[in-house]
Amino acid sequence: MAVQACLHWRDTSAERRIISSMPANDRCLFCRIASGEIATKKIFEDDQVVAFNDINPQAPTHVLVIPRKHIASLDDLNEEDAAIIGTTLVRVSEIARTLKLNGEGYRVVANHGEDAGQTVFHIHFHLLGGRNFSWPPG
Repeated sequence: MAVQACLHWRDTSAERRIISSMPANDRCLFCRIASGEIATKKIFEDDQVVAFNDINPQAPTHVLVIPRKHIASLDDLNEEDAAIIGTTLVRVSEIARTLKLNGEGYRVVANHGEDAGQTVFHIHFHLLGGRNFSWPPG
């Protein structure tokens, strides 16, 4: 499967805007993980979705679940992405059951934009479990 156009987190907003407007490139950290270019212990992998542990966990279980297709953010979704996003969320649920998080509960988070905490601009879902979560979050 070919890697789509990618954007990797950069230090400045200006750099993000420039890179996000570029044609296909190899800068997206998550695309590189999904393709195997960057090695990581994968929790789950199929032809559409990859899941791996977050390197900065915010809960005893903190898994990142990503579509292989590069979509930079929620704002970049369109109708043709509905199936892959649906599949990705189904995989989140399957992974939660496999990790036995469904009994006590778990949280699924998608951040959009720098102010919300998005640091890698490849759409992804955080699967968090193993502790109590307060509401409202943040």
